Amino acid sequence: MKKKQINHSRTYRFRKFSRKSYSAFTSMHKVVSIGVISSCMLIFAHVEKISAQVQPEQRHSELMEKELEEVMVTASLAPRPLNQTAKTLTIITREQIAQAPVQSLQDLLNYVSGVDVTQRGGHGVQADISVRGGTADQTAILLNGVNLSNSQTGHYSFDIPINLSDLERIEIIQGSSSLIYGASAFSGGINIITKKEKESSNYIRLGAGTHNLYDVEARNSTSIGKIINTFSFGYNTSEGYIANSDYDIYNALWQSQFKIQKNNKIDLQLGYNNKRYGANTFYSPKFTQQYERTDTYLGTLRGYFSVKEDLKFRFIPTLYWTRHHDQFDLTKNSPEGRNYHRNDTYGGSFNMQYKSGIGTTILGSELRKDEILSSNLGKENKLHGSYYSKYDSRTNSSIALEHSIKLNSLIVSAGAMMNYNSREKNTYHFLPSVSASYSLNDKFRIYSSWSKAVRQPTFTELYYKAETHAGNDSLKTERSENIELGFKYQNNYLSVYMTGYLMWGNNMIDWITQKGSDVWQSCNLAEIDKQGVEVGVKLRMAELWKGFGQNSTLSIDYVRMHQKRNKIDDNFEYNNVLNYLRDKFTASFTHQVIDNFTLGWFFRFQKREGQYKKYIDKVEVGMQDYPFYSTLDLKIDYRLKDINFNLSINNLYDRQYYDIGNIPQPGFWMMGGISYTFK
Repeated sequence: MKKKQINHSRTYRFRKFSRKSYSAFTSMHKVVSIGVISSCMLIFAHVEKISAQVQPEQRHSELMEKELEEVMVTASLAPRPLNQTAKTLTIITREQIAQAPVQSLQDLLNYVSGVDVTQRGGHGVQADISVRGGTADQTAILLNGVNLSNSQTGHYSFDIPINLSDLERIEIIQGSSSLIYGASAFSGGINIITKKEKESSNYIRLGAGTHNLYDVEARNSTSIGKIINTFSFGYNTSEGYIANSDYDIYNALWQSQFKIQKNNKIDLQLGYNNKRYGANTFYSPKFTQQYERTDTYLGTLRGYFSVKEDLKFRFIPTLYWTRHHDQFDLTKNSPEGRNYHRNDTYGGSFNMQYKSGIGTTILGSELRKDEILSSNLGKENKLHGSYYSKYDSRTNSSIALEHSIKLNSLIVSAGAMMNYNSREKNTYHFLPSVSASYSLNDKFRIYSSWSKAVRQPTFTELYYKAETHAGNDSLKTERSENIELGFKYQNNYLSVYMTGYLMWGNNMIDWITQKGSDVWQSCNLAEIDKQGVEVGVKLRMAELWKGFGQNSTLSIDYVRMHQKRNKIDDNFEYNNVLNYLRDKFTASFTHQVIDNFTLGWFFRFQKREGQYKKYIDKVEVGMQDYPFYSTLDLKIDYRLKDINFNLSINNLYDRQYYDIGNIPQPGFWMMGGISYTFK
C-alpha cells in the first residue's frame, strides 16, 4: 500500500509500525486466541487532511489519528491498515501501557472489557486469560508473532519473559481466529510486540510498595553496524497479601535484529522466565500450602525477505522452541502430592505474500510438535531422569490460503486452513473464513465475519490425575462456528463501536463433578451456544476542553454475554459452562493536571455467572454465587526531563472480591517508583 508521507517535527513512532518486520508478517504465523481493551479502542482511526492553520493542540491529535491509520495490523493473514480490518480488534499503544497502574501484562489486560482475567495471585503470578466465554486453554499468546501457547495448560501461557518496559504495543483480536493464528485459535488472539529499535534507548526503574513489594527493571539497547541488540532484565518480589501468597519473578529477554538490506532482516530472540510463588488454594480450597516453581526458556529465529523493493512479493521463514518446567507441591516442601512436568514445543513456519492488481494473496504453512515429560501427565514410559515416568507427544501441521480484495469502499477477504493433528488418525479439519468491511463514508464503517475453528485438548485435560481431578484421554476435538456483525463511527473527538456475535460449539471440553463429590472429571459436552454484545465510546477530551490536556481521553466500554448448554444435568456441577463472565463494564480517564503531571483513573465492574463451593477452615459450607464487584485504580505520573516519578494505587476503596473460587484478591495496594531513560 502506498503510504502518505507526513513531514513534521512532531511525528510519532506509530508511523514506523508499517515498516517494521513484525507489523508486516506476524499475521502470517499461526497460533491462538483473545481480547479487547476499553481504554484504547483505536480501531476507528481514519485519515483526515491537515490544514497548515490548525492549532498545535489540534494538530497533535489529528496527526496521531492519521499515523495510527497506517498501522499494519495482524487481523488477517494479509496485513492491512487498521481501518480496513473486519474483526473486533484493539491496539494497546506504548503510551497507554505507560499510563496504566499495573505491575504485569496480566494486570494490564484487566482493563480490557472483553477479556476475563481470573487471577489466582497478584501482579502476574498466575492468571487465566479468556475471551468471549472461552477458557484459558482456548487462549493463544504470541510474542512478536511466534506461538507461545502452552500445550500443557493455559494456566502457564503467560509464563513468558516480558517486562513492561519491553512492550511496544499489543494487538488483541476478539472471536475465532483459526485462519489468522492457527487451528487452536478458538476465541481470538493476543500478539505481544516488543521494542527493537535503537531509539528505545536505555532504561532503569526501581520501585517499592506495600506487602514488602520491590521491583527492579533495566533495559539496554545498542547497535553495532547493521545489528541492533536489546537486553532487558526484571525482578519482582513480595511477601504477598495473604498467607502463602509470596512470590519471586525473574525475566530476562535478549533480542537481536540483523538488517541485511533495506527490506530484509533477521530477528533473533532468547528469553528466560523464573517464578516461585505460594499457591494458596489455587487448585483446591482444601489445601492452603500449595506451592509452584516454574521455568520457561524460549528461542526464536525469524527472517523477513522481499524479492524487490516494491514489496509485491515477500516471504518469511520462522523457527521456534519453548520449554516450560513446573514443580507443583500440594503441600510446600513436601514430596506427598508433588508433580513434575516438562513441556517442550518446537516448530517452524514458512509464509508468502503476493500483491497484484486483483488484491493480496497469502499462502502460509506451519509444522509444530508438542511434547510432555511428567510424573503425572502422559502415557507410561521408561524413566527419564529422576522425575519423569510418563510421556506423550503430538504433531500439528497446517496450510492456509487467503485472498483479500478492495473494491472502492468494500474490502472482502476469504480463505481456508487445512489442519491435521497426529492425535487424530486420518482426520483433517477444513476451516473456512470470510470477512467483509464496508465504509459508508470516512466516518462510518460496518463489518462482518464468519469462520470455523477447532481446538485440541491440553495434556492436563487428557491425563491429569490427582485427589481432586481426573483427566480423560478419550477427549474429542472441540469445534465451533462463529459469526459477528458490528459498526464503528468516528469523528474528530468521538469514537463509537458496537459488535454482536454468535457461537455454536460442539464437543466443548469442561470439568464436571457429581454433586456431593470433590473429584472433577474432564469431558466433552454435546453443545454450547454463546451470544453477546460489545459496545464502547471514546472521547478525546482535549477536543472538548483544552484544560484536560492535549492527550486526555475518556473511554467507556461494556460487554454482556450469555452462554448455555442445550441440556444441563442437575446432578452435576460444571466448571466452565455455567461459570463465565456475564457482564463487564470498564471506564478510564486520563488527564493532565499541570505540565508533565498526569493522572489516570481506571474503573472496573463485573459480574460472573455461576457458583463455587464455599469453604471455611477447609470445611465445605455450601454453594456460593459469585457476587458483582467493582474496583478503582489510580496512576499518578510526574516527569522531570528524563526522570519519571510514579505512584500506583490499586483497589482504592479496598474492595474484597474473588475472581475464582475461594481465592481472595488483593485489597488496597500502593506502589511507587522512579525510572530514568537515557541515551
